[in-house]
Amino acid sequence: MGLKTFKGGVHPYEGKELSKDVPIKEVLPKGEMVYPLSQHIGAPATPIVAVGDTVLKGQKIAEAGGFVSSPIYSSVSGTVKAIEPRRVAVGDKVNSIIIDNDGQFNEVTYTAVDDVTALTKEEIIGKVKEAGVVGMGGAGFPTHVKLSPKEPDKIDYIIANCAECEPYLTSDYRRMLENPDELVAGMRIILQLFPNAKGVFGVENNKPDCIEKLKELTANESRMEVCELQTKYPQGGERQLIFAVTGRAINSKMLPADAGCIVDNVETMIAVYKAVKLGIPVMQRISTVTGDAVNQPGNFLYSMGMSYAELIEAAGGFKEQPEKIISGGPMMGFAMFSLDIPTTKTSSSILCFTKDEVSKHEPIACINCGRCVEACPENLIPSRLAKFGNKGLMAEFESWHGLECIECGSCTYVCPSRRPVAQSVKTMKKLVLAEKRKAK
Repeated sequence: MGLKTFKGGVHPYEGKELSKDVPIKEVLPKGEMVYPLSQHIGAPATPIVAVGDTVLKGQKIAEAGGFVSSPIYSSVSGTVKAIEPRRVAVGDKVNSIIIDNDGQFNEVTYTAVDDVTALTKEEIIGKVKEAGVVGMGGAGFPTHVKLSPKEPDKIDYIIANCAECEPYLTSDYRRMLENPDELVAGMRIILQLFPNAKGVFGVENNKPDCIEKLKELTANESRMEVCELQTKYPQGGERQLIFAVTGRAINSKMLPADAGCIVDNVETMIAVYKAVKLGIPVMQRISTVTGDAVNQPGNFLYSMGMSYAELIEAAGGFKEQPEKIISGGPMMGFAMFSLDIPTTKTSSSILCFTKDEVSKHEPIACINCGRCVEACPENLIPSRLAKFGNKGLMAEFESWHGLECIECGSCTYVCPSRRPVAQSVKTMKKLVLAEKRKAK
């Protein structure tokens, strides 16, 4: 049977060899900790501590601000120094809780569960919500909402997104190698919620050791299987992954649940296991620190709230001053202007490059070659959408299905004229959606 995949996509340089063989290393924070209250899609969390309060590691410091929201926990012990706006990776200023880290890491006591199978569905979802679990692949959608579809009996597939298709990122790869039992345990817990579903681990075939390990662990699991995917970007995109695994297609007006699917990434499933089985809230995660400007690229277990600067320090600092720093992957990440920025639940990596290759190229006129059309995983015409975007033609943009763009950047990557196609489409998409919200 051939490898599962989707139509379109690109094959960028992977760059994973820089960090994929480096085991996970824990790094403890030293400086002040900053906890933005918006680390997820939905309403910001609401502070439940005040300036001057003493807090413990694992203590809740902000509660969910609504159903589509998520609580936040302190990853250190110390004193609340301030509650004020601080800059985050995307450039926005977000109201944040600042804690003076006392370096002692005095911790609350967690309540583990002896027999997870004895828990009700409501208890499982409650524990996931209370622990502050969100989609940690980048979107940050509260996981308890995702695990509460209107018709749970119609969910046929729970898909573990093990693709990690973004170049350079290797944190999920190391998790699958070093903590595969926790990943499988997380899947097992989620399957308890959906009696008719099958659990599928979708892994790109550039990770044969992970495929072998997961197949070994699921050999006796009647409701789980490992699906080998073709290595191609954006294979880890939600729509592309669902199509590759199930053959079912969804669009921007649908949720995965509408196609009988729920998708969670590796780090999220492990967080579900820790929340339900061990009673441990989301305070730490793995991040890849890599790029040719980094002395010792690697994968680090860090405490959320510490600065990116401390992560760089843990990787041995810079061997050469970088021209470009990116939070996330090179295809969909954000260029950073400072390292004095707090890490959050969705901080999957930081990439540091000695040369800013993109800025060297001046865009020229579109030559109508059609490469962006071939690469687009949503079967759009990106060059036409970009033209509408640049001219401010909202109606035309929407009628040509611009809202279906998943912002993967494949069109920009293949463009021989070096045009910022994806950026133009993404900007217009935001404007159209803002107008729709205003109209409501």
